[in-house]
Amino acid sequence: METLEEGNRQLAQPESIEGSNDEDFSKISLRHLDLSDIDDFMVWVSDEKVSRFCIWNPYSDKEEGINFIKNVVIPHPWYRAICLNNRPIGAISVMPNSGKYRCKGELGYALGSNYWGKGIMTRAVKLVAGSIFTEWPHLERLDALVDVENVGSQRVLEKAGFTREGVLRKYFVLKGRTRDMVMFSLLSTDPQT
Repeated sequence: METLEEGNRQLAQPESIEGSNDEDFSKISLRHLDLSDIDDFMVWVSDEKVSRFCIWNPYSDKEEGINFIKNVVIPHPWYRAICLNNRPIGAISVMPNSGKYRCKGELGYALGSNYWGKGIMTRAVKLVAGSIFTEWPHLERLDALVDVENVGSQRVLEKAGFTREGVLRKYFVLKGRTRDMVMFSLLSTDPQT
């Protein structure tokens, strides 16, 4: 099974306005995701719109989601649910590196399509950026790779203060097609927005 971290390189789909306007989307929080969250987790991991730019295909059964939470999410060093009223609507993670690359981590995220276009992912990325360099003092750089066609995710990172470093041409094979990827970064010394 492919891990969400591998697919996170290009998560956060193009923004669209759907869902209720009654909720206060500025009050999001991050917390650990656990097995009791399986029903909420399945909402976004089974959505074709969410998985469009991910290496994973939409999950088709709950057992697949349970196995992912048990085997990947729970032991992961930094994986959080993005919550609205303590209910998971997406996820965000930082994948550490080791050896000579230990100074950097890779950011990945996914958000239920009903919540796109509301600033939620930008707020979640800012929450991570505001804490990860303190939690992991060895970290000096946070990377994010985004498919060139995933304009919504590029906007999220730019609004969160990441720098667009350039396009990595023919960098990644995704669902049978070679893809160009945009590299973004945030350094521990960059001003936090």
